[in-house]
Amino acid sequence: MGLPPVILYAFVFVVGLCLGSFLNVVITRLPVMLMRRWRSEALEALEMPAESAAPFNLATPASLCPHCEAPIAWHDNLPLLGWLKRRGRCAQCDQPISMQYPLVELAGGLLAVAVLALFGMVPQTLFIYSACLVLLALSVIDFRTYLLPDALTLPLLWLGLVYQLLFQPYMLGDAVIGAMAGYLSLWSFYWLFKLVTGKEGMGYGDFKLLAALGAWLGWTFLPLLLVLSAGLGATVGLAAQASSPALRGKPLPFGPFLALAGWTCLLAGDELFALYMRLGA
Repeated sequence: MGLPPVILYAFVFVVGLCLGSFLNVVITRLPVMLMRRWRSEALEALEMPAESAAPFNLATPASLCPHCEAPIAWHDNLPLLGWLKRRGRCAQCDQPISMQYPLVELAGGLLAVAVLALFGMVPQTLFIYSACLVLLALSVIDFRTYLLPDALTLPLLWLGLVYQLLFQPYMLGDAVIGAMAGYLSLWSFYWLFKLVTGKEGMGYGDFKLLAALGAWLGWTFLPLLLVLSAGLGATVGLAAQASSPALRGKPLPFGPFLALAGWTCLLAGDELFALYMRLGA
């Protein structure tokens, strides 16, 4: 006899909160790890002495306050509850802790419930939820740092191809074409924009992210993905500039909008695609 739905969804939500908590570690530490590696490679290429530094990775050091660097107690590190208990402030220095942490944890829990509700207890659910988590990490990292690390975009692409091979082999050809066309479409736009304006309109990480989404959804979804992400980006960009003149002229990362469009198509793609085709007709 299976678990009652309420218990099952509550359990999945808690697991999602914990995975969201780990995702916060990836979001905050992976860009720093990449910067350190790039600096080390630059020093080596320049034949300069390497810098000594304490180990820094996803496991070391333990969680610290970003302001005073005091260790965070385990009970203050509980997903969502720890932040709420301290009212979003460090127990030692009383400085505010970013809203990013509870929001990413909450998103991890809500995405877990949504994917389970939509796809059920099948192996595909684990793959789709993993893709949603990677998209969440990429969107926050890009928003914070304007980076879309290969360490996340490329595994996302290969995971999409493996998903098609295992569960939808008839879609594998569309997925391969989607990956190629996704990369080439933004790559072409990048160079056209640069030739016309002399500026770079986006980064290579955006090409790889759209390639990964093409692998997951197939080439037929690429126009819908671009329409959704460009529409969201334009709306948010105009609203941000209207509300804060200081933001005018500042670049807006495209990755979060691609990720949001990707989530939407992964979770409700068939319905959206049918609507898109009806509107296009």
